[in-house]
Formats: sequence, structure tokens, C-alpha cells
Amino acid sequence: MARVNDFVRSTTTEPHRIRTRQILKAHPEIKKLIGQKNPATFWVIVGCVTLMTAMAWLVRDQSWWVVIAAAWFIGAFPAHTLFVCIHEAAHNLIFRKPAANAWAAILANLPTAFPTALSFKNFHIKHHAFQGVHELDADLPDWYEAKLINNYAIGKAFWLLMFPIFQGIRTIRMRELAVIDKWVAANIIVQLAFDVLIVTLFGWKALAFLVLCLFFSVGLHPLGARWIQEHYLTLDPEQETYSYYGQLNTVNLNVGFHNEHHDFPSIPWNRLPDIKKNAPEYYETLKYHTSYVRLFFRFLFDQEISLFSRIVRKERGRVAIADESKPDLELVQAQAIPAKAAV
Repeated sequence: MARVNDFVRSTTTEPHRIRTRQILKAHPEIKKLIGQKNPATFWVIVGCVTLMTAMAWLVRDQSWWVVIAAAWFIGAFPAHTLFVCIHEAAHNLIFRKPAANAWAAILANLPTAFPTALSFKNFHIKHHAFQGVHELDADLPDWYEAKLINNYAIGKAFWLLMFPIFQGIRTIRMRELAVIDKWVAANIIVQLAFDVLIVTLFGWKALAFLVLCLFFSVGLHPLGARWIQEHYLTLDPEQETYSYYGQLNTVNLNVGFHNEHHDFPSIPWNRLPDIKKNAPEYYETLKYHTSYVRLFFRFLFDQEISLFSRIVRKERGRVAIADESKPDLELVQAQAIPAKAAV
């Protein structure tokens, strides 16, 4: 079959802000969900951090096959859940104060070994504001990355296995975005202290277990299909965002409701299903996934899907580089101001 050697080019802006306006006009009842916080997420963080730390202690003297198996079959799940919690904190959806969300993210970051939570926030917010803009969206693969991996199973398996490394390398092209701030520095200091503590008390094998949990949770594992689910052109050559409505949403905090999240990034994970429930005509007409396992194997072995199966654009719209990706909240606030003025 012919190889695809470039991304799919689009001359339009990202689609979500338009749909946000349409849905709010048709379903104003959704406004009550916007701006809510879910502090219960903090206790999910505490539980997952405790579980993974306890597992690191339990496997500290085990053989390597036990360590690897424990990371793949068990540890990858709470590690992925913690990544979702970091994502919630990035959108300030746990607590009302941004600083409290930042500390929650730093706590959630601890068992995954590398200090990524606050740098993730800086880049992820721009993914929402500039979806598909190559120099501002770190979710997009680099051209060389897609060319290197190609469309064969061995290359795609290697890419999934090394996904955290490829993700980190992508940020080099984000020259317009601030990479280091006080919160990133705090994240690094706290994380290094935790890693030293793990090695001192439990040993190097315990730290290796945590590193494996991270790599499996976002990589060569059915959970890694999440990255393919969200924006790869797997079901429609023109639909660039897909939701996942499967059983893993129960344990992974509705992470699959991705169209809903992009349309309403100011609504916490526990209320995302309510968006679809209130506006079914906008989501049931979109294609979606129901199985990470099926998508995982399809990505690996379907040569028509490659890293080039993404929409890219140069059109940034009228979004400022400092945008905080709260279009839903901004719309509600803008509508409230004239109403108050009229009173």
C-alpha cells in the first residue's frame, strides 16, 4: 500500500469553540455545570499515590519478571488515573485556588518518577487553545517522528513503548511557550526529593517499578490507546476529536469523554457525562470508540493508520498566545455581564 508522508492539512480553525457556542445556545442548562470544582479528586490522588508507593515497597526484593508484570497488569492503572488527575489540576478543576491545584498536581506526580505535572499544564492548555497548530500543540507528533515510526507494527509498538520520551522531545519545538516557571521548579525539587527517598528506603528496583508504571500507563498497553483515540483519524478523515465510551471510564475518571472535554474544558470529570446527556444530538452524531483493546491492536496492525493520521493547521483563529483555554467559562461570564448591566 502507498505510504502517507504528510499530515492532513486544514485551513479552518479548531472545531470545539464553535460547537461550544452552539451547544450553550441550544442547551443553556449546561451553564450550571461550567466552573464547578471536584475536590473529591484530591482523595483519588491520595489513594493512588498510597497504592503505588505500597506496591513499590512490595516489589522491592522481587525478581524482575514480577516487577514488570506488576507494573503492566496493576500499576499502570493507578498511574494512568494519576495522569488524569494531573490533567484535572491543569484545568484548575479540583480546587478553586490555582495554587491548590498546582500542589495537587505535584502530589499526583510523585509515583510516576519524573517531574512532568506542571510542565504538562503549560503545554496542555495550549493544546486546547491551538489544537493542530504544529508549533503550539505538543500533542501533535513531529514530522520526523511520524517519518521514523512509519506505519508498520514494530515501529508503532516502539513508539508506544517510548511515548513519554517522544512527548518530551516534542516540547523543544514550542519556542513561543514558557517552559520554566516557579511551579515547574517546585515540581522538580519535590519530585527529586521523593525519588531519593524511594531509593533510600526501598531501593532502586522500587524506583524502576514506578518508572515502568509510567511508561506502561501511557504507552505499550491498552491504556496507551487513549492517545490514538483522542485525535487520530481512525474512523473519519474529517473528524479530528473522538470520545471513548467504554468500561475503563469508570476507573479512569471519564477520561474518554474527550469531545465533551474539549467543548467544555471548565467542567470537571465527574460531570462530563452530563454534557452528553443534556445535548445528545451533538455527540451521538459523532463517531466514537468503545474499546481500548480493539483500538490498541488496530493501531498496531492497520497500516492505513500512522502518526501522520492527524489534522494540522496554520490558522490560529483570534486566540491570544496567553489564552487559558476557558472558552465555555468566558462565554458564560460575557453573557452574565450585560444581564447585570441591564438590572
